[in-house]
Amino acid sequence: MRSPATPGRHRVLVVEDDDTIGRHLETGLRSNDYAPTWSRTGSAALAEAAQTPYDVLLLDLGLPDMDGLDVARALRAGHPDLLIIIFTARTDDIDIIAGLDAGADDYLVKPFSLTVLLARLRAHLRRRTAASTPQEPVRLDDLVLDTTARRCTLHGEELPLRPKEFDLLAVLAQHAGEAVSRETLMAEVWDENWFGSTKTLDVTMASLRRRLTEAADNTPHPSHLPRITTLRGHGYRLES
Repeated sequence: MRSPATPGRHRVLVVEDDDTIGRHLETGLRSNDYAPTWSRTGSAALAEAAQTPYDVLLLDLGLPDMDGLDVARALRAGHPDLLIIIFTARTDDIDIIAGLDAGADDYLVKPFSLTVLLARLRAHLRRRTAASTPQEPVRLDDLVLDTTARRCTLHGEELPLRPKEFDLLAVLAQHAGEAVSRETLMAEVWDENWFGSTKTLDVTMASLRRRLTEAADNTPHPSHLPRITTLRGHGYRLES
């Protein structure tokens, strides 16, 4: 079901096989000035994305023809700037990790309200607009973080960070040497209207640390990386 887009409206591809949820999302998005297109299968979504440029993908994982994770991987590979939000009934850590590894920017657990989804969308799109303002790269020991180009390099070699891993590191880098609370990280990296568990922060932080360690171990040069220190009961601090 294709909806015509007008200038300034964000195109949203909704991939959901449940008629009630799909219709609710389509109607709610359109009434809030988005331009939604609703696909009921993964193959239909891939075909639609090949024809039309989209700003946002809202993706259910339990599709009738293929795993939603395969859809996320394919669209992330072909559309690196696409905002991908997964929504699903799967709640285990391994499922969240799999979704983020597949390229998702955010992960909503069913059931969720349209109000929360719209707040997440506004926050993500607002941050992307702010991130488009040119900023000087930040050097942290041997690590260079370029938020304008969204690149993180170690001795000139790019680190393959997922979107939320990059955002998390960027916020810590902006406050290098300072204690940053969990609440601040959730608000700046995810959404100030986040009503769910902060488990996503823990999962993303663990993955970020692992990627930094692997990058340091695999480089042929001696490397000095900033350390992410856990401040129990408060949050984290990035320090040399």
